[in-house]
Amino acid sequence: MTTEWTVFSAQCPSRRSLARIANKWTAMIVVLLHERPRRFGELHRDVDGITKKVLADTLRALERDGMVERVAHADGYARYRLTALGHTLHEPLRALQVWAESHVEDVIDAQDRYDAAVDDQTLAP
Repeated sequence: MTTEWTVFSAQCPSRRSLARIANKWTAMIVVLLHERPRRFGELHRDVDGITKKVLADTLRALERDGMVERVAHADGYARYRLTALGHTLHEPLRALQVWAESHVEDVIDAQDRYDAAVDDQTLAP
């Protein structure tokens, strides 16, 4: 009997995976690590706005999920790299990056229109 996984079921473990990969920090880390392995400090510098704690927690979670591995190097610095499983995430996450960057002005315009409409309703007698 084959188990059919569905993220729409509250008990399905795929929901945890979806939550992990839908996280903004995960997406940025996977896209960066697809380019090349990076040291922790490089990732911290390259992912503007992430705290060291959140970066460490995210890397640890990705490592636990089998998407990232920490590799010791002769220079004494460990580097993080994507596993084969992690590389399978690059294409869909890169597509999200491209979409977000391509449509940022459309989203901002929509937000401005929405906010103006809400303000108009609030001010109406």
